[in-house]
Amino acid sequence: MLSAGVALVLGVPVAAWGLMGQQDYDGVPASELDYAYQPWDIGDGVAAGAGGLALVLAGVGAAVLVRGVRRGALDRRWWGVLGPLVVVGLMAGVGWRILTAGGVGANIGAGLLIIFGTPVAAGLVLWALGRGVWLATRRHANDGESGGRRLGGFASGGV
Repeated sequence: MLSAGVALVLGVPVAAWGLMGQQDYDGVPASELDYAYQPWDIGDGVAAGAGGLALVLAGVGAAVLVRGVRRGALDRRWWGVLGPLVVVGLMAGVGWRILTAGGVGANIGAGLLIIFGTPVAAGLVLWALGRGVWLATRRHANDGESGGRRLGGFASGGV
């Protein structure tokens, strides 16, 4: 379950970044574009291939997690941790393309992303961290005997 969660959470930003492609202003040569941050020197084909592979890995991770919830191997409350992390990953992948977009003049999108996106992402990460710690350390009334197993001193929360 852990590797499926990691595949989902780390696959989403790479998939978003790779499949979105470079967002440069059309009709202007690349040498005349202004960048808030220089994009990585990775070809569009390589980025799209990495994005496609990451999308497949994220999809497989999500499928394994859904199957785990249905079989009772994963407590569905852990989606309250994974969901915000997936949203932050999507924001990071798309956000990196916005920050590295070539334009003429100021990159207004980059400024708006930094001003508004950073607090939203920080809030989501803090929520996921708090919820994850709460779920991992929460003990059932009878120390995990009903519906969960004890895992390394932590109550499994039904895992």
